[in-house]
Amino acid sequence: MAPIPGSGLAKGLAVTLRTMTKKSVTAQYPDAQPDLPPRTRGVIGLFEENCTVCMLCARECPDWCIYIDSHKETVPAATPGGRERSRNVLDRFAIDFSLCMYCGICIEVCPFDALFWSPEFEYAETDIRDLTHERDKLREWMWTVPAPPALDPGAEEPKELAAARKTADKLAAQQAPPATEPHADEQARAAEQPTRPQGDSKQQTDQPNPDQSNPDQSRPGQEGSA
Repeated sequence: MAPIPGSGLAKGLAVTLRTMTKKSVTAQYPDAQPDLPPRTRGVIGLFEENCTVCMLCARECPDWCIYIDSHKETVPAATPGGRERSRNVLDRFAIDFSLCMYCGICIEVCPFDALFWSPEFEYAETDIRDLTHERDKLREWMWTVPAPPALDPGAEEPKELAAARKTADKLAAQQAPPATEPHADEQARAAEQPTRPQGDSKQQTDQPNPDQSNPDQSRPGQEGSA
């Protein structure tokens, strides 16, 4: 069946008319805050305790907007006779958001989960120099990072949680008092009683032996020899 001439134009005009009759709703920002999705790329927060100064984020940043300074400290041996170790101590961690293009590469390459996305986006400044956030400011953004979404019901447990639960169960087993055996008294009594030879039953021991009960009676095969 051939299409009716002008049917496409009529459908388009119908959509336009339905849209024109609807009332538009405008959120009056900043009085009404927008409802942002949970994975919004607003600002980057720093969890300083997880940072090991591996410099991966600074090396992989395409804009070179991450500045990291550190020094090494000697850690004494944990056991007598052990070797001393050296560790990196973070002195400065800053991100220049006037250069950042919000690609998220620094967050993805961090192997210790020290960088996180925060949905906060209201950090405009009148001076461009104030857009360089030092580690204290980056730490404040961590409190605005939303919780991670829940796993699927059929998903496997994360390896970190499984290892932590295994370690906790092991420590609880070591700290628990030793359990006493419930049948210890019965086992002690059984050890004091004499044991019967294998294969002998109570009925066999109770039955009298004809040779022992009448020693004078000789066996039928021994009469001729006597």
